[in-house]
Amino acid sequence: MTLMSDSKPSDSKPESTPDKEVASTGSARSVLVTVLGELVEPYGQPVRTAALLYVLKGLGYGEHAARQAIARTGSAGLIAADRNGRETQWTLTDKAHRLFTEGELRVFSTDVDTTQWDGRWLVVNVPIPESHRSTRKKLYAALRWAGFGNPTPGVWVTPHVDRAAEAERTIESLGLTANTVSFVGTLAVPGIPESELVRRSWDLDAAEKEYDELLDRFDARTFQPGDELLFAHLQLADALRRMPYMDPRLPEVLLPDWRGLKAARRLRDLRAEWTPTAHSHWRRIAGLDVPTARVP
Repeated sequence: MTLMSDSKPSDSKPESTPDKEVASTGSARSVLVTVLGELVEPYGQPVRTAALLYVLKGLGYGEHAARQAIARTGSAGLIAADRNGRETQWTLTDKAHRLFTEGELRVFSTDVDTTQWDGRWLVVNVPIPESHRSTRKKLYAALRWAGFGNPTPGVWVTPHVDRAAEAERTIESLGLTANTVSFVGTLAVPGIPESELVRRSWDLDAAEKEYDELLDRFDARTFQPGDELLFAHLQLADALRRMPYMDPRLPEVLLPDWRGLKAARRLRDLRAEWTPTAHSHWRRIAGLDVPTARVP
């Protein structure tokens, strides 16, 4: 499949439009970031506007929303435009490469060891006045992404003690260092047990429900090669990229009988199983001149 230049869009349409079970639920811009991470990052080549539009439209977005998402992603510094004759090509920036490298490790890596844990917690106390809502929102999002839970106002905890530097960068960037206290250690008496700390810090019931719904959507049916599998692959990857905000991948000893562990592994395996066929179709859409992607 070959696309025309973006100045003269192709009359070809996606082979199939995702049904309600796999239709996009995120904004066009957030889904575009997933598309770039899944399909563009592995190849290290510019991608035409027409190819990005084809995928976004196939995922259920109108052309105006899709073009706006591309323009805003460019303004955010993740992609840079280069005019090649009558068409525009987009290249990932260094900022995008860093983002996708971190995201790949956080979301999909099998190297995150949840079977070994030394019992230590990283605890960060960073109070923010109610009036500083914008700062609170940025801090909470960044700490959730880093795997922190919030058991009580102002207090954030994680068993991933190696993420102290990540938390430090966030807190410094928001100008909160002067009011922050952090330390690493094990739980002591008096105080709640670890099972209660986990319950208060993360809504794992909601995460488990989300995993179950994803299994129903993606593991309970067969997708045909072509657009159908490509779009399902992107939808699954997009959903999994959002899960670190709900599922911090805690050590298994803290999660007795939690179904989410098995479900998450199955969904990550499913994404990996679909990758070769989905990428083969993408290479035809984008007209890439390389046989394989640098996919982990």
